[in-house]
Amino acid sequence: MIDDPEVIDVRPEEQLDVTHLEPYLRKHLPQTEGEFTLRQFGGGHANLTYLLRFGTREYVLRRPPLGPVAERSHDMKREHAVLSKLYAFYPNAPRSFHLCTDHAIIGSDFVIEERKYGIAIRKELPPRYIGDVALAQRISTALIDRLAELHQVDVAAAGLSELGRPAGYVQRQLDGWTGRWEAARTANTLNTSALIEWLRERMPQSTVATLVHNDYKLDNMLLDPDDPAHIVALLDWDMCTYGDPMMDVGYMLALWPQASDPPMFRLWGMPTWHEGFMTRAQVVDAYGQATGFDVSDAAWYHVFNVFRFAAIIQQIYKRYDAGQTHDERFREMGNQANAVIHVASMLAYKK
Repeated sequence: MIDDPEVIDVRPEEQLDVTHLEPYLRKHLPQTEGEFTLRQFGGGHANLTYLLRFGTREYVLRRPPLGPVAERSHDMKREHAVLSKLYAFYPNAPRSFHLCTDHAIIGSDFVIEERKYGIAIRKELPPRYIGDVALAQRISTALIDRLAELHQVDVAAAGLSELGRPAGYVQRQLDGWTGRWEAARTANTLNTSALIEWLRERMPQSTVATLVHNDYKLDNMLLDPDDPAHIVALLDWDMCTYGDPMMDVGYMLALWPQASDPPMFRLWGMPTWHEGFMTRAQVVDAYGQATGFDVSDAAWYHVFNVFRFAAIIQQIYKRYDAGQTHDERFREMGNQANAVIHVASMLAYKK
């Protein structure tokens, strides 16, 4: 058992009623001897994640956020379907032990997963790593290599062929995220009709299908604190599907600010503007070399995923705006979503 600085006491509004939860877990999980304790992982902005302890044995509980959620998002059934199988084929996937769909237990679906141990790098690079150019280069390479490995998993052998429908995947993604953006609009949301039209007119045709994580970024990884270029785990699989792998590449690019970008690019995403990290063009080239896939339409996937990221932020902000959560981290997210839309437009119209 390792203390984790990201583990906090459960926020008052995100408490779980353990009256039914504890006996349910003792019945359905292996190794539940000892005193039961419940704490919360403080990071993340959407799904709620808790640390469960039975004596010295630890598990992770994940559930959707409080309040109404967008249709087919925060899908615990999907996450369990993936992680109950993929761990045997992709070492960075934690194992899912159990899915509960009985809302009488905590009020929602939830999954119980393997506890992995490592550190997370979010918006800022920890001071002890800044200036280590070789380390930044190695982290860049690890991000690309682990993504390439995921995209080379034999989907049929892993038993995940039914996870999605590759035909028409890009069109469904564009339609789906456009709809989510429109549904999440609030009073100050920017007009995006010209940007959406740009995306529709230039939509590429998929040429290959693989597993797609759909939220691939440093923030969703646990890293070895002694060697942060070693990725211990990739988390947050509730949007994983079977589709176009360039969607993962585009999403990573959308969260990959580089030193030459305007300052606003650093308001979100990964701290990749530090010296030593690859440029986005180098990321695309390295991924193409690692997989052999066609990356000629990377610019479109980049722009689309900047738009998609704005929609994700706006969905979170709408929950705050509607009073469904009082987490003050979300107060400025409406303005942040607009800033991301501005960046998407800048990228689109210069390409």
